[in-house]
Formats: sequence, C-alpha cells, structure tokens
Amino acid sequence: MKNTVEENIEHPKLSLIKVIARVVLITLGALLMAVGLEVFLVPNYVVDGGITGISIMLAHLSGLRLGVFLFLLNLPFVYLGYKQIGKTFAISTTYGITMLSFFTVILHHAEAFTDDVLLATVFGGMLIGIGVGIVIRSGGALDGTEILAILISKKAPLSVGNIVMFFNFFILGTAGFVFTWDRAMYSLLTYYIASKAIDAVVEGFEQTKSVWIISDFSKEIADSINARLGRGVTFLQGTGAYSGDDKRVIFVVINRIEESKLTRIVQYWDPDAFLAIGDIAEVRGGQFKKKDIH
Repeated sequence: MKNTVEENIEHPKLSLIKVIARVVLITLGALLMAVGLEVFLVPNYVVDGGITGISIMLAHLSGLRLGVFLFLLNLPFVYLGYKQIGKTFAISTTYGITMLSFFTVILHHAEAFTDDVLLATVFGGMLIGIGVGIVIRSGGALDGTEILAILISKKAPLSVGNIVMFFNFFILGTAGFVFTWDRAMYSLLTYYIASKAIDAVVEGFEQTKSVWIISDFSKEIADSINARLGRGVTFLQGTGAYSGDDKRVIFVVINRIEESKLTRIVQYWDPDAFLAIGDIAEVRGGQFKKKDIH
C-alpha cells in the first residue's frame, strides 16, 4: 500500500488537458530559448551559462549545428534526472531538449535581429530566461547543469547555486578564449539577465509574502486584516520561551502590494507588535486569491 501511495505522489495522473497544456508550454519555452540563442546570442558570439554555453562554443569550433550539441550533451543529465527526480521530469525534460534542438536547427539560418551586441545580450538573455522559466514551471528543464549541481550538493557541503556559479565561472571564462574577452563579459551579463528572468517566471511577477504577527491585540488586528484586505487569517497558539506567556500568533498570506497597508494596520493597533514578513515562491489551495487593492 505504501509503495502505491509513493508511486502516485511521484507520478500523479494528469488529465488530457493538463498534458496538452504542459506540452504546449514546454514547446513555447523551447521556442523562446531557441530564438534567444539563434537570433540574438549566437550571431553576436555571446554565450549563456551551463551546457548551453558549452554547446555554443563547441558548435563554433566544430562547425556543426548547435542543436546537435544541445541534444547530445544534455542526454546524460536527463538520465540522472530520471534516477534522482522521477520519470515525469525526465520525459518533460527530454521533450523540451528535443524541441530546443529542433528549433535551433530550424532557426540556424535566420537573420540576426540586431548586430548591436548590448541589445542582443539583453533581449537574448530575457528570451532564454523566460523560456527556461516556463519549462521549469511546467515540470521540466532545458539545461543539465542544475541537475548535476543537485547531485554534487548531496555529496559536498555546497549549495546548488554555488555549484552552478562555479561551473559557469569556468564556462563563461572559456568564452574569452574561444571568442574575445569583451564577448565573455557580455556573456556574463546574459547569464545574469537570464537568471533574473527565470526567477521572475518561476516565482511569479506578483510576489507573494507570508506574514507572522505576535501581539496582545491579535483579535483586533486579525479583524482589520480581514475587513481591509479581504484576507483569511489563521490563529496559531504560541508560548514565549522566556516569559512562558501564551500568545496567539497571526498567520496570513498577502501580495507585495498589500504589504504597506498591512503594516499600517499592525502599527495602528500595536506599535510594539512583533511582525515578520517573508517571500513565498508559490501558493496553492486554500482561499488565497489575487485581489485588486483600491
């Protein structure tokens, strides 16, 4: 019974509509990344980080198509992803990488959109970041570097982010030898822009925040939050470790637009209240809905 439950969690059944939506989104993400590469970066000799950057340099040195290296170099990481993350992730990633390789081949002879290196860097990085972000949100990946970083982080006292940055330091540095050092600096800018675009897509443009409030006026604050912001509030029971006093802790989820109004509510009722606000990558379930603030 336990194995069945674990299998259902690992490989949940998706409806046909959800499968189609996932395929469409992964296809769109792969297309956006391919446009960013073949129409903006590659014609201007600018690279991105990870396996993509290695593939661009190998394609330049060998004269072979970029799509060939994108597909072949990522295959081992797809296998690792299947072993460590699951079948659904592996299938989504394989499809995404296949479509990315296909689109780069199709767009190989497309005319560069601009020969201004800075514009190509900015817009190419944005397109790559948006494309990768869409695929990640859809349960797949377009570059195997992070999969490898996850595996290494389990064996070494380093975070995934630090390992990815370590790899990209050498990859982007190598671009200086393959192309020129100014192109390597542009490549670093591309990587930064792409990473920020990925964060924006994966975490959402409307940043969600969790709020914890401890106050002797918890009832009044909770009522005001509900009335003024329309947000549901949860009371949690807490006990001060030093004082031993029982306290009601308010927990509520808001968006960043509502943060200042909530702060004013808390300050009005209790200027000495304990208030902690943190970012949340995603909210599902419950009665949390995006609301317009007037």
